[in-house]
Amino acid sequence: MDLPLRDLHRSEGARFRDFFGWSVPASYGEVTAEHRAAMTGAGLIDRSMLGKATVTGRDRATFLQGMLSNDVKALTPGQGCPAAFLDAHGKVVSLLAVFALEDRLLLELPAGSTEKFLQAIDKFLISEKAEFESSDNQYAIIAVQGPQAAEVLSRASGTAVELAPYAHIEVPIAGAAVRIVSRSEAVTAGYHCWTAVPHAEALWKALRAAGGVPVGMEAAQVLRVEAGLPLYGVDVDESVILPETRLDSLVSYSKGCYIGQETVARVKYRGHINRGLAGIVIERDDLPAPGSGVLAEDKEVGRITSAVRSIALGKPIALGYVRREHFEPGAAVSVRIDDHLAGAHVAALPFVGA
Repeated sequence: MDLPLRDLHRSEGARFRDFFGWSVPASYGEVTAEHRAAMTGAGLIDRSMLGKATVTGRDRATFLQGMLSNDVKALTPGQGCPAAFLDAHGKVVSLLAVFALEDRLLLELPAGSTEKFLQAIDKFLISEKAEFESSDNQYAIIAVQGPQAAEVLSRASGTAVELAPYAHIEVPIAGAAVRIVSRSEAVTAGYHCWTAVPHAEALWKALRAAGGVPVGMEAAQVLRVEAGLPLYGVDVDESVILPETRLDSLVSYSKGCYIGQETVARVKYRGHINRGLAGIVIERDDLPAPGSGVLAEDKEVGRITSAVRSIALGKPIALGYVRREHFEPGAAVSVRIDDHLAGAHVAALPFVGA
């Protein structure tokens, strides 16, 4: 599928690649420069391929409170939170973000997953007044990523942008409404700009005029892994129980029951995980493929899920699952790459600082 702004990206010099069935800009010419823009300036990343849904009805917050891992009911208009939708065994059906408005909730979902999510959650709707609708074709999302992101947005909108994580405001940019969400995709500050699809081109051009620099998926993936941010469908899927992601920010331990809560609470208070997501620094220049084994003392103790050549560190890094005996940063491991083993060590996340 093509993004709404494909022609504009082509005019910016983009070359394209597939991302979960979407044709997205891979790079606009120089990946290192794009990475630098997001680390020191303000990068623009078209994230319109993300799934989007709107939830209305008087029971919308109450219903999702019993479905998701975080405290949705506590959100007031202008607030948001990350969350997970689990199965009864605590396995991750979806990662998402929830944003509260006066009359509805907006959901940000993994790319290409909206219909699957809506079908899964519809099975739990009985008599609740909550209506779910796909908004994939209604909104475009442009990310502004970097230490100058707030300044670029303030110049474009004429409004000071100071938001807590996942908080959001609606402002006019280029003559139409834009919802700015505090939503980072790297170790630097970042925002998502939601706007109606017909306004997306005007928004992009306004952000470019305010100082934003186009950033493609290749640089964005490096930024993501350097920040230690797992991607659903790559680093997390339905084979993983939520505690194994080690993402405590997705969980409220005081909100009460939700699907999969028993498993999450049992691990938290009475047990431990046998494996978990960790960072791995590889001590040679080869990149392992997803699924490559992680070994310690000639025994497989994990697997790689994402690997990139870090621009900030100048060496390959990876996300992957390792057994808990090897969680300690600095723990020596090796990674199977083709027919040989490469030395590596476990690293704390994120790999780099802002």
